[in-house]
Amino acid sequence: MKSKYTILLFLFMMNYSCNVHRENYGQGSYGYDKAFLLTYHNDLVEIRDSSGNARLLICPAYQGRVMTSTLAGDSGFSFGWINHKLIESGILQKHMNAYGGEERLWLGPEGGQFSFYFDGGKEFVFNNWQVPAVIDTEPFSIMRKEDKKIVFEKSASLKNYSGNSFGIHITRAVEIIEREKAGQLLQITLPLSLKVVAYQSNNVLLNKGKTAWTRETGMPSLWMLCMFVPTPGTTVIIPYQDDSQGKVPFINDSYFGKVPDDRLVKYKDNIFFKADGKQRGKIGLPYHYAKDLLGSYDETSGSLTLLQFEKPPAERPYVNSLWQFQKEPFAGDMINSYNDGPVEDGTQMGPFYELESSSPAAELKPGESIEHTQRIFHFQGSEHDLDLMCRKLFGVTIEEIKAVFCSE
Repeated sequence: MKSKYTILLFLFMMNYSCNVHRENYGQGSYGYDKAFLLTYHNDLVEIRDSSGNARLLICPAYQGRVMTSTLAGDSGFSFGWINHKLIESGILQKHMNAYGGEERLWLGPEGGQFSFYFDGGKEFVFNNWQVPAVIDTEPFSIMRKEDKKIVFEKSASLKNYSGNSFGIHITRAVEIIEREKAGQLLQITLPLSLKVVAYQSNNVLLNKGKTAWTRETGMPSLWMLCMFVPTPGTTVIIPYQDDSQGKVPFINDSYFGKVPDDRLVKYKDNIFFKADGKQRGKIGLPYHYAKDLLGSYDETSGSLTLLQFEKPPAERPYVNSLWQFQKEPFAGDMINSYNDGPVEDGTQMGPFYELESSSPAAELKPGESIEHTQRIFHFQGSEHDLDLMCRKLFGVTIEEIKAVFCSE
């Protein structure tokens, strides 16, 4: 009995401590989100850089996802979108448990005859859509934890829309990136006054089954999705190139209906997508048009966010996630951006917006694996410093970015 009361007292004190901590920081701050998450997940992992200001919160219970990050300690801005109400409720949802988190791992494709999100023979509509438990509600196990890195693993069996079974093993490593290394990776000199938090995840998918994954059976992909807090002044920036030789269409904006022209603009070899969390829409670019970088600028908080990933040097098949039976199931997009908004019945999951990248389709024999590495960077500082970065990375100025949707 004594040990039982000791445990109850410990849980009470932990909850009390977290509530007090939340009161010390305003909602929207990293300190607030850390205290909140610790209330429900005492195995929450925090990783810091050598300065102690750049920090990540990683949750094993949510598949090792990075829940949020900051570049200014507990009092700093919390970049990840977190669904406080859902986590607080403790109630599992149908279709998907949108806990949030600024970097999570899913598996593609979402739609089509090789989908992992629809049962065979079912119509591709929302009521039949279900995120597999392995990437929704099941925890990932910690393989090892280092000072600035944590590694997770998970095994599972899945069946796709066509009835083919897949034995999979996932390894996921999340590591914080020091300031100097961040500049080297972006091939840019970071002004000393600029604050930064950066990290990378290396994700490996292994064919643990007894049969090969082929174009006939379906081939999964590693799909990385990053949920961020939207504002009226948030604009997604996607630089593009054209070496397609007319093989593929340009912007795919047919996921949830065509995106209106006043929310999607092409200018100076960039695509600008309004990310205010007020109108549901999604865009994507295939291999030939996409570069290895995309990002967003938030004029409200004065912050620049970048997603960098390792693009294969040669063309590979990419899964098609459109919610329909597909003629070309491996002619999908390599990068995507999603803006949340109300659905048909007026309800809304967020608001949030997403930056996404995907690995090629995993054409693997038993025992073979595919990996996908991506990096997230957040910067805050003077508009002058951020302008220098945007000129270098995107070939546009901050003023040009702000002007794209200024009539809204």
